[in-house]
Amino acid sequence: MDKKEENIELDILVDQINELPPKRIPAHIAIIMDGNGRWAKKRNLPRNDGHRAGVATVRKIVEFAPQVNVKVLTLYTFSTENWRRPKDEVLTLMKLLKDSTLKELDDLVKNSVKLQVFGRFEQLPVPQKIVLRKAMKRTANGSRLTLNLALNYGGRAEIVDTVQKIAEKVAANEIHPDEIDESYFEKNLYTVGFPDPDLLIRTSGELRLSNFLLWQTAYTELYFTDLYWPDFDEKELCRAIISYAGRQRRFGGIASEKKEK
Repeated sequence: MDKKEENIELDILVDQINELPPKRIPAHIAIIMDGNGRWAKKRNLPRNDGHRAGVATVRKIVEFAPQVNVKVLTLYTFSTENWRRPKDEVLTLMKLLKDSTLKELDDLVKNSVKLQVFGRFEQLPVPQKIVLRKAMKRTANGSRLTLNLALNYGGRAEIVDTVQKIAEKVAANEIHPDEIDESYFEKNLYTVGFPDPDLLIRTSGELRLSNFLLWQTAYTELYFTDLYWPDFDEKELCRAIISYAGRQRRFGGIASEKKEK
C-alpha cells in the first residue's frame, strides 16, 4: 500500500470515529508500548535502535490522539522491573527520556499538551528529574491533551506505597480504619486526579498487563495487537477505538437496552 492509499484508509477510519456518539470514544487511553527490542532484532539492529524507533512512534501518537477526541494518554514508559535490564540499555533509555523530553518540549507547549509523570519519581536519576520537572512546569496549562508518563512505575509498588501512606495516617490518628474505602484509597494512589483508563492497548502480541495500573484497570477495556510498538500507527489506534466503540461496558451490571447518544 502506497502513502496515498494509507492516507485514504486513515481518513476513512477517522471519519468512522467522528460519526460515533461521544460516549463511545475512549477519553483516556493507556498503552503498554511493547516490542521495541524484537522490532530491532527482526531487522538485525541493536535493541537500542528499537527504543529510538519507539520514541518516534510516541511523537506520532501524541500528535494524532487529540484528532480522535482522546483527552488523556497514559504511556507505560519505564517500569520498576526495567532496572534489571543490561546497564547499557537502561542508560540508553534514560538518555532517550531526557533528550526526547527536551527536544519535544516546545511542540508540547505549542500543541497544548500537559505532561505529567507518576511512579517512584524520586528514584530517577537527577538529570532526568530536572528535565521532567521543567517540562511539567512549562506544560502545566495544556488543555488539548494530558500526556501521562508512567516512570519507574509498577502497579504492585503503587499499591504498597499507598497502603504505607494510609497506614502512616492511621498511626498518626489522622484517619480511623473504618473510614478507609475505595474512594479514600484512590485518593492516595499515584494517579489521584486522573480518570481510570477507558481503553488499554498492548502491542507486540503479548496478552498480559505486566504490572501496569492494576487498580485503575479493573473495568478497562483491553485491546491487543501483534504490531511491535515502532510499527504502531494512527490507523491501528483508530482500529482500537472502533473496537472499543462496539463493546458494552456494564461495570458489573447488565446491558442497557437504551441506545447511547
